[in-house]
Amino acid sequence: MKMFRFLNQRKQAKMQWIHDRSQSNVDNLDNVRLDASRHFRNKKQAYLKFKIEELETNSKVKNIRDLYRVINDFKKGYQPRNNIVKDDKGDLVADYHSIVARWRNYFSQLLNVHWINDVRQTEINKVKPLVPEQVPLRLRW
Repeated sequence: MKMFRFLNQRKQAKMQWIHDRSQSNVDNLDNVRLDASRHFRNKKQAYLKFKIEELETNSKVKNIRDLYRVINDFKKGYQPRNNIVKDDKGDLVADYHSIVARWRNYFSQLLNVHWINDVRQTEINKVKPLVPEQVPLRLRW
């Protein structure tokens, strides 16, 4: 993908500049940063143009739910996600596979209840009604 190409070029130019701070490496880093910034700015403009067109079509088609969903996403802005979980020992885990394994263990412990062996063995108690039963009135004529 083009995006990764720009990111890798920028990273390599930065590493060259760190190892050798010559003027040619400084100029190369500046040019690569400029190209990457221009590329990402154009991508952002294209994304915003697409979203505005999506809003216009949702408004014209009267698709109100999708219209307000996109508007709320814009209003909220970027929402970073925490991908760190504590394991059984209390250590922080950031690896994707470890996080999935931790949640799998947590929910298996939570949902696999072993203290009720059989539903037929449990005693069912009837709850007394809060309102007494109404006795039909006898009318005398």
